[in-house]
Amino acid sequence: MSIQRFDAISESQKRTPVVVTETGRRSELYAANVFNDERMLQYLTKDALESVRNAIFSGTKINRKIADQVAEAMKGWAISMGATHYTHWFQPLTGATAEKHDAFFDLLSDGKALEKFGGAQLVQQEPDASSFPSGGIRNTFEARGYTAWDPTSPAFVYGTTLCIPTIFVSYTGEALDNKTPLLRSLNALDEAATGVAKYFDKNVVKVNATLGWEQEYFLVDRALANSRTDISLTGRTLIGNAAAKGQQLDDHYFGVIPGRAIAFMKELEKECLLVGIPVKTRHNEVAPNQFEIAPVFEEANLAVDHNLLLMDVMDKVATKHNFKVLFHEKPFAGINGSGKHNNWSLTTDTGVNLLSPGSTPMKNLQFLTFFINTIKAVDNYEELLRSSIASASNDHRLGSNEAPPTVFSIFIGSQLNNVLDELEGVTKGRLSPEEKTELKLNVVGKIPEILLDNTDRNRTSPFAFTGNKFEMRGVGAKTNCAKPMTILNTIVAKQLQDFKKEVDTLIDKKNLKKDEAVFNVLREYIKTSKRIRFDGDGYSDDWEKEAKRRKLSNNKNTPQALQVLTSKESMELFRSMGVLSETEVKARQEVELESYVMHLQIEARVLKEMVYNQVIPASVDYQSSLIKNVLGLKEIYGAAHKSLSDATSSIIEQIGENITELKKKTDAMVIAGAKAEKISDTHKKAFAFCDNVKPYFDGIREHCDKLEELVDDRLWPLTKYREILFIK
Repeated sequence: MSIQRFDAISESQKRTPVVVTETGRRSELYAANVFNDERMLQYLTKDALESVRNAIFSGTKINRKIADQVAEAMKGWAISMGATHYTHWFQPLTGATAEKHDAFFDLLSDGKALEKFGGAQLVQQEPDASSFPSGGIRNTFEARGYTAWDPTSPAFVYGTTLCIPTIFVSYTGEALDNKTPLLRSLNALDEAATGVAKYFDKNVVKVNATLGWEQEYFLVDRALANSRTDISLTGRTLIGNAAAKGQQLDDHYFGVIPGRAIAFMKELEKECLLVGIPVKTRHNEVAPNQFEIAPVFEEANLAVDHNLLLMDVMDKVATKHNFKVLFHEKPFAGINGSGKHNNWSLTTDTGVNLLSPGSTPMKNLQFLTFFINTIKAVDNYEELLRSSIASASNDHRLGSNEAPPTVFSIFIGSQLNNVLDELEGVTKGRLSPEEKTELKLNVVGKIPEILLDNTDRNRTSPFAFTGNKFEMRGVGAKTNCAKPMTILNTIVAKQLQDFKKEVDTLIDKKNLKKDEAVFNVLREYIKTSKRIRFDGDGYSDDWEKEAKRRKLSNNKNTPQALQVLTSKESMELFRSMGVLSETEVKARQEVELESYVMHLQIEARVLKEMVYNQVIPASVDYQSSLIKNVLGLKEIYGAAHKSLSDATSSIIEQIGENITELKKKTDAMVIAGAKAEKISDTHKKAFAFCDNVKPYFDGIREHCDKLEELVDDRLWPLTKYREILFIK
């Protein structure tokens, strides 16, 4: 096919906006609103197309002349799609996305108007950096920051805006976003993994990390959600008595999707497909009103962008269907919360999944190399990996019989454990011909057959091997996938780098054959990483004791988990792999701690308002009506009223006792919060809120929920669980 210039394309050749209908193939909708390779082939010159492809594949820079050509083509395509504005779409350290829209509009010196968008606007913009979290990198009076085009993630039109995925850095060059370190980690992983992959296939030029996320979420009626201050301001219910029926019958899981929910999903999926999100799976989750959506696996950077875009699209589509989407990890007490399982693997440019066994012993040796090195990496940096999923909201979910515990371990299944045990038992040093034959035929050669039957799963494992990928199950539903993926990519890259040095040393200095050198190093890794492998019940008290004996970390809350970020070992890891500078690491730790504090501050203030302005007044009103009832009985029946009013008097007393304790605990929480807020050191403040303020939440909730049971339903001021948790 010849390459056409944009200015040579007729109006009839330009793609028009896709009209979404109820019928038709989903493949016809896919990426219709994306400036992908197909669009570039239509709109770019040969030189421009080659330059962009080189930037995507090998990271080469695009010169300004080519950038101007790309911008002109992108503008023409976007306008043909109905776009009137463009934006640099980026990921600040808020955990969400950000965008500032500018029109394709400018004035010439003679006052005439025209649509304008050039290479300068495509490649770089200058948004205000002072109001985004920076961990001290930027001061309020230092507003300058830059967004820079990321050509590896294609631009797309959403609504009437051309969205251009970008990184976000400070004027002094430090990363102020989640995408920049992710891209750095992917580059480090590519270099390290490619070097190791060449042991087995000299034709490998590039290795990509792939990601398949599974997004869990709750759908609740928008009007009912807005009727509750806690849901509106914190994303979860701070108080609320459990409904008589929750998830105990297991009838919601994989059940028939309610009509309102399926209507929402249909429109959501179409909107996702149009902007290139390859959604494939939808189903009811365990809890009432809880659902899951999952896509086809993609390159990790693109998958992260698509997950963030998905959450934006979900909010907008939900509003049209009178729903509110709850991404909080634990929006309702007593039922399961929501996670975002991250399925991670490695693929080569030759089309090979490096974590998938092959049909020959050599291919299985390749599989074992990347499999064992990943296990070793997690063993070396399990505490750092745990820190990547830490947040105030995820603290409510981890280890609560619905998500993995806070102790990091790896599940690989009994059959693969047996394989590693056999490899560990091989004599160290040069392998005899018999040992080589035994390894290749009796151990390595059986791996595909073993995995074929290895269908069991361990839902309590934070990091589980599931056939051709590792599943990181502890990631929270709100979390930006870039955070755990950056850590995982970095530690695996470091481990593969160390592995190659050891293997090369054995080959060069010990004169071992490549296979023998690989086996010798892998054998040692199997031994030294054995503590991280665990196939049992991660929720059991025995495992917690065993994990302590194995010297595995067990950081149960966010302030504890985040301390490891600035350890000497972590800082050296990030520095040596070129992923984060010392300044950037410290800034991220500061931002995460500040976020933790602010979430608890907001929850404490909302809880105080609900107690003082809603729960106590409603309870007092009902108590007053009961007192009037008792006094009326006494006036009518005299001394005989006692037997008639004993039950009412008991309720009056229970309400009074709960109001007294509720007021006492709420007052104490307010005092503790005020004291914590005066602490200037962010680390100490986070621990103060965690240890001194947050513990009051459960006690306050307990009394509120008891009052909800006692107070007349007509007087209770809050929408109840039974009303909000079941879609009609």
